[in-house]
Amino acid sequence: MKQLIDISFITVCYNGFDDTCELIESLKQIIHSVSYEIIVVDNASRKDEASELQTRYPDIKAIRSERNLGFAGGNNLGIREAAGKYIFLINNDTFIEEDGLSYLIERLENDVKIGAVSPKIRFAFPPRNIQFAGFTPLSYATLRNESIGFGCPDNGSFDTPHTSPYLHGAAIMLKREAIGKAGLMPEAYFLYYEELDWCVSLRRAGYELWYEPRFTVFHKESQSTGQSSPLRTYYMTRNRMLFAQRNLRGTERILSLLYQWTFVVPKNTLLHAIRKEWKLAHAILRGAYAFITHTSHTHK
Repeated sequence: MKQLIDISFITVCYNGFDDTCELIESLKQIIHSVSYEIIVVDNASRKDEASELQTRYPDIKAIRSERNLGFAGGNNLGIREAAGKYIFLINNDTFIEEDGLSYLIERLENDVKIGAVSPKIRFAFPPRNIQFAGFTPLSYATLRNESIGFGCPDNGSFDTPHTSPYLHGAAIMLKREAIGKAGLMPEAYFLYYEELDWCVSLRRAGYELWYEPRFTVFHKESQSTGQSSPLRTYYMTRNRMLFAQRNLRGTERILSLLYQWTFVVPKNTLLHAIRKEWKLAHAILRGAYAFITHTSHTHK
């Protein structure tokens, strides 16, 4: 039987050894208020980063997957090995500068209905503006939402805790029992939108999700894939429609998918083609085709 500790930090790395080391160092140097473990899942990096990390940090738990399981699959592998009362999923391209874990625990324990919480997330590089202070609801038509405070200076305007319909996958702490009721993170997505789908499952299980600004995580955003990479474009196209297929019902689902097929996919493909961004245009078409081939087994 696993010995119960306060927090299991789980991070997934994919060819990101230096970033992962920086995260581990920040946790080990700063966190002293709670008992914790660090679990690193090496998601089929080109070299065996798990072994190198285990050698450098003997007290962590490094797990090597020989197959890239995607963001959800990698985190789920770590969750299955976790011994913590709370599960803290944190991107490997993040770090912390202060020990504020007690605030997240306080928020989770404030009400039995609260199942998960995300801290304030700021960009790691100057001027270190806010990346996340909660989310707005998703529009069922466009399947887009906004990150509250995005790009704003951290001047105290976003220091009020509040519920949020979705939490940020770069830093999210959950009660173990909430995962037991809502299930593990959905692995149908591979990359992008899986944490939004998971948040829907948590809310359907009866839990509230909260933003807690008294603790901050710094994020080196999209260092692994890039904001306009074909990889990101492919999965955002595919998974936006996959999210609608899995989570919307009736007329909302029909209108959402119709909007994606008749407006978003043609418009974005044409824009990239006009700019001669052929790889991005092709990524949109491949993503749309991949959605068609997966819809038969993605219903909840």
